[in-house]
Amino acid sequence: MSFAVAASAVAPRATAFSSKASIRVKSVAPLRAAAAAPARRSVAMAAQAAQVTPLKDGDKQGLVDSVETFIFDCDGVIWKGDKLIEGVSDTIDMLRGMGKRLIFVTNNSTKSRAGYLKKFTDLGLTITAEEIFSSSFAAAAYLDSIKFDKKVYVIGETGILEELDNVGIKHTGGESDADKKVTLSSGELMHHDSEIGAVIVGFDRYVNYYKIQYATLCIRENPGCLFIATNTDAVTHLTDAQEWAGNGSMVGAIKGSTKQEPIVVGKPAAFMLDYIATKFNIRKDQICMVGDRLDTDILFGKDGGLRTLLVLSGVTDEATLLSPDNTIVPDFYTSKIADLLSIKGAAVAAK
Repeated sequence: MSFAVAASAVAPRATAFSSKASIRVKSVAPLRAAAAAPARRSVAMAAQAAQVTPLKDGDKQGLVDSVETFIFDCDGVIWKGDKLIEGVSDTIDMLRGMGKRLIFVTNNSTKSRAGYLKKFTDLGLTITAEEIFSSSFAAAAYLDSIKFDKKVYVIGETGILEELDNVGIKHTGGESDADKKVTLSSGELMHHDSEIGAVIVGFDRYVNYYKIQYATLCIRENPGCLFIATNTDAVTHLTDAQEWAGNGSMVGAIKGSTKQEPIVVGKPAAFMLDYIATKFNIRKDQICMVGDRLDTDILFGKDGGLRTLLVLSGVTDEATLLSPDNTIVPDFYTSKIADLLSIKGAAVAAK
C-alpha cells in the first residue's frame, strides 16, 4: 500500500520608606493577589471540568453503537509493562461479540508486529498480526510508501530492524552499535556511510554518543537524508512500577545537534491513521480512539476526526485532564476500558 505523506529578572533592592504605614500598604497588594490566585485557578478548573464528560452508564451503549472500529493504544490501556490491566480480556471479547473491529496501535518501536503478537499471546489475548500497528512498522511502511531505495541508519532496537527487513530496506546501526565508544582523542574523526539516505530514531535503551554523532553526520552531511522519528513521547511505561524517559529524549538529542525537525510517523501524526483507514476501508467518523495520553492518543483521534475515549489507567490522571492548562479534551473519559463491561451486565439484566 502506498501513500504520498528572558533575560533573567533580578530582584530590585528594597526601597527605604519613611513610615511603617507605607510599608504595610506596599505589602498588602501582593498578599491579596496571592490569596486570589487559588480562587482564579478554581474557576479555571471548573470551566475546564464543564467541557470534559465522564463516561456514564447511559453513554456507553450509544458510544459503542456509534462506531464500527475501536483503535486501542497498548501501554497504559491494555497493559502496563508486562502486566495485563484488569478486565481487558473480557472487554475485548465483549466488543468482538458485538461485531466491532479492534485495532491495537502503539508508539513503542522496540518490537515489530511479530514481537507484539507474541506479547499479546503471552498475556492470554487472541489478536492477529493484521490488527497490530506499531511505530516500528509505521517507519518501515512510510519509507516503503515513498519508494525509498537507499540505506537507513537506526537509533533503536530490534522492532525497527525487523520491520525494515520485512520491506527489503537495507539498514545499519541499531543494536550492533550498542557498545561502540567515542574516545575523543586528539585528531579523532568519525567516518560515516555516504549512502545513508534516512535516519530512524526510535526508543533505544542502548543509545550512546557514538549513535548520536553518527546520526548527526548522516543528516547534516548526506544530501537529502531524511530524519524520521517513530514518536516523540516524553515518557513511557516500560515497567508497571514507574514512568521512564521516552523516545522524545532520543529524538530531542538529534533535533538539537542537527537543528532539523523530524518526520514523525507514530501518534499523533496522521500517517498510521491514514494507513489503517485505507487498508480496512473505514470511515474515520466510525472509529473511536481509546488511549491514556492526551498529547498523543487523544490528539491523534481529534486531529483525525475520530471519537475519543481517554482512560486513566496509564499516564494521564484526572487532575491533569481537568487542569486549566490542558487544551486537549476527549469526548469521554473513564478509569479503564473494562468500564465498558457494564453494557454486558445491563443486557443480561434486561433479559
